[in-house]
Amino acid sequence: MSLVEITGMDAKGLNVEQAVRERYSAASKEQVPALCCPVNYEKQYLEVLPQELIDRDYGCGDPSQYVQEGETVLDLGSGGGKICYIASQIVGPQGRVFGVDMNDDMLELARKYRGEISERIGWNNVEFFKGKIQDLALDHDRFTAHLQSNPITDTESWTRAQQFADKLRTDEPMIPSDSVDVVLSNCVLNLVDPVARQQLFSEIHRVLRRGGRAVISDIVCDEVVPERLKQNPELWSGCISGAFVEHEFLEEFERAGFYGVEVVVRQEESWATIEGIEFRSITVRAYKGKEGPCMDHHQAVIYRGPWKSVTDDDGHILRRGVRTAVCEKTFGIYTSPPYAEQVIAIAPNHTVDADKAAPYDCRRNAVRHPRETKGVGFDTTQLPGTSCCSPEGDCC
Repeated sequence: MSLVEITGMDAKGLNVEQAVRERYSAASKEQVPALCCPVNYEKQYLEVLPQELIDRDYGCGDPSQYVQEGETVLDLGSGGGKICYIASQIVGPQGRVFGVDMNDDMLELARKYRGEISERIGWNNVEFFKGKIQDLALDHDRFTAHLQSNPITDTESWTRAQQFADKLRTDEPMIPSDSVDVVLSNCVLNLVDPVARQQLFSEIHRVLRRGGRAVISDIVCDEVVPERLKQNPELWSGCISGAFVEHEFLEEFERAGFYGVEVVVRQEESWATIEGIEFRSITVRAYKGKEGPCMDHHQAVIYRGPWKSVTDDDGHILRRGVRTAVCEKTFGIYTSPPYAEQVIAIAPNHTVDADKAAPYDCRRNAVRHPRETKGVGFDTTQLPGTSCCSPEGDCC
C-alpha cells in the first residue's frame, strides 16, 4: 500500500479525503445549498421521506429514474440515503438496494430512518455499508472492528492488518463481483482523489453483472481546472476543483471496459463558472458485457440511419441499410439497450449450434450475404395472391 493510499494525500499535498469528510460531516447536520444543483425528483417517491433527508441531500441529478422493478441497485456515495430510498420504492420488495459511503455522520443519518421508511412503503430492502467507493470489496465497519481487537502498534501488526484487509476483500467482499444490476451515483465521483479514479471505474465495472449498467450524475467542466484551484479544499469539497473534463469523463467509462456510453441528461446552463470555466451537471449511462469470445452464428444487423455510417467503441462500422455481419456476442449487444432501436436484427433461419460455431472477427466489417442467414439449400418460391390486401381490407 502506497503513502497516497494510506493518507489520502495527493501528489500536490491537498488531503482530498479530509477536505471532503469535514465538509460533508458538517452538511449532514445543517443544510448547505451550495453543495447541490436544483433537481426535480418525482414527488411520489419523496412523500415517504422525512424532511431531514430531503434537506440534507446534495446531488446534481436523478439517476434513480433509470432503475427498474426487481433490480439490485448500488448507490456510490449514498450520503443521507435519499437516492437509496427512492430506488427502494422503484425496485419493489423483490429488489435490493445498497448504499456505500465513507462518512460516519452521513451513514448515521441514512440509517436513522431505515425502519421508519420501510414501514411506510411496506418492505425493507435497503442496506448501508461503510467503505470507499474506489474499493468496494473492503467493508470498513468489519475492518475497524478487527483493528479494535488487534490494534496496530508496529510494522508487523500493520502488515497483519493489511493481510486481514486483503482477506476480507477476497473471501468476504463488501460488494461481490457480478452482483449488481445498476450502479448509481449522484455528484460523488468528482470528490475522489484523481490517483484513485482508474480504480474507481474498474470497481464499478467489477461489481456489475453482465448486461448491467452504470448511471452516474456528476459535475463536469468544459476546460481543464488549473492546479491552483485544485489545491483549494473548499472548491474541491464543493464539487468544483475535482470536476472531470466533460469528454474525459466519458472516456473513463470506455477505458474501464463499458460500451454504449451516452449522455442522457446535460444541464444547459452552467451550474457555476470560475475564471471562465463552466461547470455543469451531466448524467451518463454505460453498459457492461462486451467481454467474451466472438463466435459466428450467421447473424447480421442493418443500421437504420440517419447517419451514413457509425462506428462503435470496438471499431465495428455500421453502414446505413447494409447487412453487416456480426458475431453472436455483438448481435446480443446490438439487439439490447441502448442500440436496439438503432438497428434491424437479421437472425438466421436455422439456429447455429454453439459447438459448431466458428470464431469470427466482426471488426472486418464484412457484409453478410443473405444466403448465409437463409441457410444452405434455401430455394423456396412463394408468390403473392391475387390481392395484396387481407380479407379485413388491410393493404401491404
